[in-house]
Amino acid sequence: MRERVTMAGEVSTVLGKSITVRGEIVGSEDLVIDGKVEGSIKLTESRLTIGPNAEIFADLHVHDAILLGRCEGNVIASGRVELRKGASLTGNLTVARLSVEDTAYLKGNVLLSGTKEA
Repeated sequence: MRERVTMAGEVSTVLGKSITVRGEIVGSEDLVIDGKVEGSIKLTESRLTIGPNAEIFADLHVHDAILLGRCEGNVIASGRVELRKGASLTGNLTVARLSVEDTAYLKGNVLLSGTKEA
């Protein structure tokens, strides 16, 4: 694992493409995954970025998510989910805000829960 400093000066933990995790990931900081995860990911106050090389076989419970790679599992996000170009999501999605770019793949039910913010 390593840390990445974003342009806003925030620090994200990075799981590189050679890393495989089986089990539960729980945390309160932003996480970037470019490897393989099997299990569940719970980052209810944070952003999860699934990199272009990532293979995720897990249910996700996050604040925000940016998908560039492959994810199979149900996603609950209290904030925004972005399916970027080339991303693949197979599973049900419950989210306040959703953005899907051209060539992104989504198979599953979508429930837009809205947001309490004005």
